Amino acid sequence: MLEPLRQGLPPLDPAAVSNAASCALPPRFEAVREARQFTRRTLGQWDVGDRFDDVCLVVSELVTNALRHGISPGGAPRAGERDPAVRLHLLRWTERLVCAVRDPSRDCPLPRDRQNGEDFSAESGRGLFLVDSFADGWGWHPMSGSLGGKVVWAMFRLHTPAE
Repeated sequence: MLEPLRQGLPPLDPAAVSNAASCALPPRFEAVREARQFTRRTLGQWDVGDRFDDVCLVVSELVTNALRHGISPGGAPRAGERDPAVRLHLLRWTERLVCAVRDPSRDCPLPRDRQNGEDFSAESGRGLFLVDSFADGWGWHPMSGSLGGKVVWAMFRLHTPAE
């Protein structure tokens, strides 16, 4: 899952992860609240400084997008999908934190401003714009092997005490 993070970012050695946590989320919109609560509890145990609110907002957006676009209506697996669940991963290095959300769809996530003439001021559809605004980097990558689907990730630089 970490391979996409190596593309275009400074090296992130999986062996150097100082903290990691993940949770499976059910295929219903109440899972966004569960993801926020999980993130708040987890980040409360980690020192992430002033990035706490940014990370919580981005997790909400990534999970909302995964539920809205990554699973079929009603949470039923799409053809060829085995696991309709969404999974949230939080990984912390000394100076970086990564939020990664896996869903069973292989569809490319597109920010609102790239879609065909849709109103950017609309009430919904701005999730990836917010992710881009609050994270220091984000991207996505299709999963390989038996997992299938994709992972959408956001990276945050953490300030060390010397900064």
